[in-house]
Amino acid sequence: MSTGTYAPRPGAAPVGRMIAAQAALETRMLLRNGEQLLLTVIIPSLLLVLFSTVDIVDTGTGEAVDFLAPGVLALAVMSTAFTGQAIATGFERRYGVLKRLAASPLPRWALMSAKTLAVLVTEVLQVALLTVIALALGWSPHGNPLSVFVLLVLGTAAFSGLGLLMAGTLKAEATLAAANLVFLLLLVGGGVMVPLEKFGAAGDVLAFLPISALSDGLRDVLQHGAAMPWGDALILAVWAVLGLGAAARFFRWE
Repeated sequence: MSTGTYAPRPGAAPVGRMIAAQAALETRMLLRNGEQLLLTVIIPSLLLVLFSTVDIVDTGTGEAVDFLAPGVLALAVMSTAFTGQAIATGFERRYGVLKRLAASPLPRWALMSAKTLAVLVTEVLQVALLTVIALALGWSPHGNPLSVFVLLVLGTAAFSGLGLLMAGTLKAEATLAAANLVFLLLLVGGGVMVPLEKFGAAGDVLAFLPISALSDGLRDVLQHGAAMPWGDALILAVWAVLGLGAAARFFRWE
């Protein structure tokens, strides 16, 4: 008896196809989550509009939006790659989702790759939306787009590593509280809305935070038209290596 055209082919799909399918699922879940949309889209957009149109913070000479737009782009990266990913992954770990996925044909590194791709897709949407809003507010960006791309990728890697480290080592409730607390602290003290010079001597220390390096690097390029800010890029690269390395070493799947 011939099996004909529909001969069974048991086995896992190619890894690339599995990563693409999981990344699409992760992206849909992220975009359907109202809390995550508030954190990743609405809050950065509102901050950009509010601080650009109301004279609340002294951002120096020039248009306020020219100072604020790069910082809000950095905030959007942090909200997605760190805060949102840490909270979502922490609760997936608590409810046993990661444990079940780890038992599937999808390798663990492929699952992390899919999550990273979902973060990147979300960031593309964020950057596009915030850019349109900033341009409508009178933003005049300068600099090399390639430098901006490199900084955003390094920032994503740094925040992803820190987010996965938190989600893989703390309980879900602790991750929820800690991730939101860190988000608020870095929003205030990371050079996003307030220039680091306003913090006096503490600003020299705060400059080594990943959000500060990303904000300042993007501001150097987009506001001042500078070339690649290698100092800020190096800080982000160090955070990325430390964060991803620690996450790979200490992440607990159960």
